[in-house]
Order: sequence, then C-alpha cells, then structure tokens
Amino acid sequence: MQLALYEKYDLRLPRYTSYPTAPHFHDGIDGQVFASWLGDLDPDQPLSLYLHVPYCEEMCWFCGCNTKITKHYKPVGTYVAALLAELDSTLSKLSPGQRFSVSHIHFGGGSPTILRADDLRAIMAKIRDKVDILPDAEIAIEMDPRTASNDLMDAMVECGFNRASIGIQDFNIDVQKAVNRVQSFDLVRDVIAGLRHRGIRGINVDLMYGLPNQTVKSIRETVDQTVELCPDRLSVFGYAHVPWMKKHQNLIPTETLPDTQERWAQYEEIQNRLAYHDYVAIGLDHFAHPADPMARALLDGALHRNFQGYTTDRAEALIGFGPSAISSLPQGYAQNDPALARWQRAVEDGKCAIEKGIAVSNEDRLRRDIINELMCNLSVDVAEICAEHGTSADRFIPELDRIKAMTADDIVKVNGTHIELTETGRPLVRAVCAAFDTYLNHAHGRHSQAV
Repeated sequence: MQLALYEKYDLRLPRYTSYPTAPHFHDGIDGQVFASWLGDLDPDQPLSLYLHVPYCEEMCWFCGCNTKITKHYKPVGTYVAALLAELDSTLSKLSPGQRFSVSHIHFGGGSPTILRADDLRAIMAKIRDKVDILPDAEIAIEMDPRTASNDLMDAMVECGFNRASIGIQDFNIDVQKAVNRVQSFDLVRDVIAGLRHRGIRGINVDLMYGLPNQTVKSIRETVDQTVELCPDRLSVFGYAHVPWMKKHQNLIPTETLPDTQERWAQYEEIQNRLAYHDYVAIGLDHFAHPADPMARALLDGALHRNFQGYTTDRAEALIGFGPSAISSLPQGYAQNDPALARWQRAVEDGKCAIEKGIAVSNEDRLRRDIINELMCNLSVDVAEICAEHGTSADRFIPELDRIKAMTADDIVKVNGTHIELTETGRPLVRAVCAAFDTYLNHAHGRHSQAV
C-alpha cells in the first residue's frame, strides 16, 4: 500500500470495544441507576466478571492503563479488602433470592500478578460464595512475567484458572530499555512452562508495534521468538502515544517513535509472519492457533468484542469491579470512578462507585450490532441486521454511500447492503465502522491511531 493511502485513512478513531464508546459516557448514569440495572438482570443468563487490579511494581512507559506504582504490599492489601467489599455489595444487588451463574472471569490491570497468593484465593472464594462458576467457565488473568511467582501460579491452579495472558510487547533489549520494561526471553519461556506444567493450557501473549526503536527486522525477530513459545492466542496492539492523557509517556522521546509508514510496515510484517506460522487472523489485531476456541468461534460466526478485545464470551452482562472498570449490561454501560480514593470511599459506604456511563437506545443497539459484525467478521449484511431489529436498511443509505467510496481504494467490497473488508482494508476496519458512528466528531476526537 502507498503512504498516501495510509495517511488518508489513518484517522484518530475508537477501538470499538463498545458502542457508544467511552468518551461519550456522562455523569447522568450513577450508582443508583447501575444498581437498578443490576436488579433487573435475568438470572437465567450467565454473567461475565472483570476485576481490575490497579497496581504495578514498576511503570512501563508505554502503558495506557489505570494503574499505580508501589514497592510495598500494604496498599495492595488494603485494595483487596475494598475489592472484596465491592464484590459482596455489588453482587448482592442482583435479583434477590436468585443464584446467578458466571461463564467468564477476567483479572486485568495494572498487574494482577502483584497479588499475593492468599489474596487471590480470597477474591475467588468471595466470588464463589456469591455466584456459581460454570464448570466450563473461562477464568483468565493478565500476567507480568517479572512478578509471576510460583506461589501465585499454584494459587491460580487451586482457584480454577485456565487461561493466562502474558505481556511480552517486544523481546528486543533496545526497545525494552526504551519503554522501561526489561524481561528476557528465558524468563517468559520459564513462566509459560510453569503454567503449562501446572495444567494451565490456555496461553495468550501480547505484542506491540509502533514502540520506540522498533524496526521491521526487530519485529520479525520478536514474532519468531514468540512463536517458539507456542501461544494459543496473540493480541497485537499499536502503541498509542497519548502523553496529554498519560504523563509518563513523555519519557518516550517522540523522535524515537516510528512514523506512519513505518508503523504500517511493522503491522504488515506481524500479519505476514504470523500467517507464515499458520496462525489465524482474528479481526483487527488478534491471532489464534487453528485449534483454539477463538479460531473456531470465528468460523462459527460466534466471535464477540468487549473491553478486553476479541473474545468467545457471549454473556449479555459483564460486571466490572475496581476503579475505572466498565460494566456492560443490556441497559447500557457504567464505569467505576477511576480515582482510587473516591472509589474506595464509595465502596466502604456500600454504594456502587459509578462515575459515569450511558444508557443504550434501540438505535445504539442496531448500530452496535453492525459495528460488532464488522469488527469481528470483517463483513456485514446491513439489511440482515436491520431485519433482526425490525427496521429497513434504507435508513443507512448515506452510510453505505460513504463506504462505497472506499471501494476505489480496495478497502471494501460492497454488494447492495453487504459490506466485506478486503485484506488491504483489514487494518482499516475502524474507519469503515466509523461511518456508522453517530457520536463521532472527527474534528475533536483524540483517540489512538487507526493503525
């Protein structure tokens, strides 16, 4: 592809892990609204739970997460006590007298591996006390291999964890030093071996491109080293340089970052190299071994997208715990207060610590389904989705006309109301989705680069 095409579509766009997206949440959704939403959930539908651990031992300069740095465990222990209280209070607001089941649990951060083994056990015990975890539930945790102790991995087995997501980012030492995250290949290999030895077979890894000092050559070497570890899934993210939001990113000199053309070259190198190693491309930025459930979900049209990215989780209700965690319920989205102290005070008062959110309308649901199909399957029949919602596709004539204009650049193929991304267009799927986003203001958006 030519640089002109990169620049034409390299807009600042949402990642579409929700619709409406988080910048459009507002303070009209508070703890009382959220509590009423919880009370109306259907006990016959399984839940998904997300637990945020907002602590790390060291700051990675590329990080865009809500996290704090601590060298001492006391604040983490205090946080765990508040998290247990939030689990107790929030899950008690579900339909009284009903026992809910859970199909997915995900620990994110920050670095959940900062937790002590006994605290992880206590959290899982609290969850099991309040809800029933289904026998085939996926229980996953994000892991920093530098803090993944044997005691914690033993506790993971005891608690039923069956998937781990390992943060690699890049194996090149110059890149690691430039982002303040130095970890050897041997360390990562040993942690993954330790997990598999304990029976935890689901292994995800995270890679990044667009980091300081990265080159196409170094990316290729990192991918080949990563494949030696035989991960089941890979998430590949473009570094989002947003120093106006994350001040620590100012520690990365802008001149060390690859330009747009180099970012695209790195992205394409990852795509090509993983295809060479027989991994299946999933949507925009995930890859899976052909035998992995995510690859099968893609074939079956059962892939979904939420705040953790692409997932096999089809639960209608995802409840988030911890500061900044977002809940996705049939009625709308609700985000916990990102300020740790305010979140903790609300939890201690027995309240839902919601700072903002948004109720979803029928129009939002319609557009969300179209966007989700595009993001997950790289194709959508707009008329088919409209029929499911009891409306006509004629309402989307302006959007379809805008998308048809992309055919000249071989981004999409359009046949009537059917849209299909080409391989050229795969990395630009967010630009296609944006045509259906009525909230988006291109003039004022400060999202990450589309590629």
